[in-house]
Amino acid sequence: MIPMKVIYHIAPLFIFFFPVSLFAAPFQAEGFKTGEMTDHSAIVWTRLTRNEKANPADRPLFEILYTKKGKGRRFPVTGVKYASKGGAADLPFAVPGMEGETRVRFRPLAGGEWRETPWTPVAKEWDFTCQHILNDLSPGTRYEIEVESRGTDGKEAGAVQKGGFVTSPSPEVSASVSFTVSTGQMFSDRNSDDGYAIYDSMLKDPPDFFVHTGDIVYYDREAKSPDLANWLWQRMYSRPSNVRFHKRVGSYFMKDDHDTFRDDCWPSIKTQSMGSMTFAKGQDIFVHQVPMHGRKTYRTRRWGKDLQIWMVEGRDFRSPNTMIDGPDKTIWGQEQKKWFQKTFSESDAAFQVLISPTPIVGPDRDNKHDNLANSNFTHEGNEIRSFLGSQKNAFVVCGDRHWQYHSRDPRTGLNEFSCGPASDKHAGGWKQSDYRKKYHQFLRVQGGYLEVRVNRDKGSDKPFIRFVFHGEDGQVAYEKRFE
Repeated sequence: MIPMKVIYHIAPLFIFFFPVSLFAAPFQAEGFKTGEMTDHSAIVWTRLTRNEKANPADRPLFEILYTKKGKGRRFPVTGVKYASKGGAADLPFAVPGMEGETRVRFRPLAGGEWRETPWTPVAKEWDFTCQHILNDLSPGTRYEIEVESRGTDGKEAGAVQKGGFVTSPSPEVSASVSFTVSTGQMFSDRNSDDGYAIYDSMLKDPPDFFVHTGDIVYYDREAKSPDLANWLWQRMYSRPSNVRFHKRVGSYFMKDDHDTFRDDCWPSIKTQSMGSMTFAKGQDIFVHQVPMHGRKTYRTRRWGKDLQIWMVEGRDFRSPNTMIDGPDKTIWGQEQKKWFQKTFSESDAAFQVLISPTPIVGPDRDNKHDNLANSNFTHEGNEIRSFLGSQKNAFVVCGDRHWQYHSRDPRTGLNEFSCGPASDKHAGGWKQSDYRKKYHQFLRVQGGYLEVRVNRDKGSDKPFIRFVFHGEDGQVAYEKRFE
């Protein structure tokens, strides 16, 4: 029998690079995304497109219309003026959608009969997307999938995309698990038109799953309408590096300020700088542009006996950043906080990892006022750090910050790992020379990604967890192991 690890690495040669050009429209220029894996289920996100590839980069952009223009000031946005009648569909790197249907065929990679989801129409109102739930899966199993497409008449076959994912092991099974984490994916800071080097670097030794902690796209300057917000997702996830990666690795997506509304935002924020885009529309667009099927954006997932992760929501329930600090000021909200403390305390996993879109420990810059490591959220920050510090083998992985670090809270001993941005171009906001011995165990003001591995040494019954910082080229910059 061929070992699963060997199958995992040779499979791309046979199933992951299928020539879509053999088919007519509808196409799937963004590939697909698999997400929310459990030991028995997963969600596959699909989108139908008019063309096989994104628009070229030389298409004309749009003009944002203001009541007045002034340097450094946010005047009300009155609308957007496009260069053509096609609107957002004619913009650079846009991927115009198309009506039709998709279905997913799936089976264990090691062999077995194909199963399939029903043919389902894509939703025009949600940017021509559709999400399929795969149920009754086997734990700890690599699946191969085929995403098929066809026109609205049900007769003409469209493009097919192929890939795969891994389900989580059962909670009672001690299994080797690896995952990677990233943040800060600004389009103008990509490595090339191909996309981001980190995705191909991660595929050299593919993780079992991937977590994006937010700031996946940046709405602030360009998303002055829902159509433009969807355009930002199209241009990001039609990049070849992103397509290659997400067809092979299942993911969990989290959102932060820039992919909800605008920088440092909260639900009741008032601004006239975003045109017809609103906080609520940003919430809706997110759960339709990633594989979530409208589910809660905070959740926990178990990956075998030794690992459990928690992914929290940092925007939907928060108080205004400008509110005076105290017991009523919150980022997480009371319901989420109770859920977290209850489920975290009840877990019997060997290692428990909180993945947060923003820092819990820091340190952060003194002029920032948006996360639990900042002074204006001291009360809730102390509460959560104290709780986590009292738990056995608890760790924090965070996004948001544009640099990598391993910090240890001097008061509670809580360890936090900041994954860093998706590229060196997006790194900054901290000086390499500003190494704070009170906190920092490691500091690197560059881009890349964080890898987390949980395993047991050969012949040992003691599990370990290892945090490994990589540069954007995959080279190891730092690692720390805990038993």
